[in-house]
Amino acid sequence: MNQSWHIAVLKRLVLLLGGALAIGLLTEQITLSLLIACTIYLAWTLRNVFRLISWLDSAAESADILEPPSGHGLWGELFDGMYRLMRKQERARSRLKAVINRFQESTTALREAVVFTNGQGQIEWWNPAAEHILGLRNPHDVGQLITNLIRHPRFACYYEQKSYGEPLILPSPVSSEKKLHYSITLYGPENRLLIVRDNTRIHQLEQMTKDFVANVSHELRTPLTVITGYIETLSDNISLLPAPPIPVMPRALDQMQSQAIRMANTIEDLLILSKLETADSQQDLMPVSIAPLLESVANDARSFSGNRNHNITIDCKTDTKILGNSKELQSAISNIVFNAVKYTPDNGNIRLKWNVELNNGYLSVKDDGIGMEPQHIPRLTERFYRIDRSRHASTGGTGLGLAIVKHVLLRHDATLLVKSRPGRGSSFTCQFPQSRLLREAA
Repeated sequence: MNQSWHIAVLKRLVLLLGGALAIGLLTEQITLSLLIACTIYLAWTLRNVFRLISWLDSAAESADILEPPSGHGLWGELFDGMYRLMRKQERARSRLKAVINRFQESTTALREAVVFTNGQGQIEWWNPAAEHILGLRNPHDVGQLITNLIRHPRFACYYEQKSYGEPLILPSPVSSEKKLHYSITLYGPENRLLIVRDNTRIHQLEQMTKDFVANVSHELRTPLTVITGYIETLSDNISLLPAPPIPVMPRALDQMQSQAIRMANTIEDLLILSKLETADSQQDLMPVSIAPLLESVANDARSFSGNRNHNITIDCKTDTKILGNSKELQSAISNIVFNAVKYTPDNGNIRLKWNVELNNGYLSVKDDGIGMEPQHIPRLTERFYRIDRSRHASTGGTGLGLAIVKHVLLRHDATLLVKSRPGRGSSFTCQFPQSRLLREAA
């Protein structure tokens, strides 16, 4: 809208009031003439206001934008300006509607369930796949709380948290035989985008793999025990053989025994992993005192260190306990500490620390060993992952220790934090949530 209407309005007012004043001077009724002029101008203004309101009402009821009323001066500019604004908004609405239509078409084509919830956790929209995967019903479930429709304690805890770095695997609310993969993205003011994928086939394949590994490990244990026993018998009684043993026999028996022990340790770790993956994480829960646990692990680590003379210390100044499985926790911490012993030079320092900060429990193992490059840290808990195969051969590990640590911590709702630099040592910290901490009564 240009500025010429200002001049036109002023001219119209000057002419109207000037004419009224002239007539008033001639008729000696100046006040009455000015009053009549103002009344005429007000009536003209009200007429245009009524025309504007009528036009806006008709436009609101019509699907199309109606042509504006004709007008001059200020009102003409106002009608034309509002008409242009309405056309601009209509074009913007059309573009937005096209985007929404494309979005709905794309989400409708997805096999994954897509659900939008507001800040109160109420369902606002979902795609057709959500009806099949989650059993949502339209329009009955619109506005319902998502936690009322997916009734699983772990989902409720997962939904309420604001950190969704890891997905959640749960049985389907429609069929307990199906396994669903939940992932959530937080956006806007507490709004959430929930994406759910049917993970049943992958879960079945993983379960078949786990069962196969567990069965093979179990079947190998007995023959390996027999082989190890005969090797030990031959090693202990090699001098009693009827013919003089060949020179390489003692060394060959030692290597056979060493490799048999290594294989037995690998099988034992595989069986432990299998048990951790299949057993109920809520079984055998009890308050676990951290101080005695750390003392027991430290004593075992000192024995494992032997004449390498590592300085293993404990820093535990709080009596907070953990609700968990004592054997599993000891196994996890022992794996971390024994790794520290393996990769810390003779006479090195290893520190075990337990403290509570910001309602979370932190159990850390810090050493001044050889450390590692940062790119290896994300893969440390993978089965049989090797940073350096020559390093693995020299330490005699199975490559499963940190995988066991990961599964134990998952069963205790805990996370593993790793920091390391080559030549500067490593720090492994187990972070336990407030729900797992038990404080002694004062």
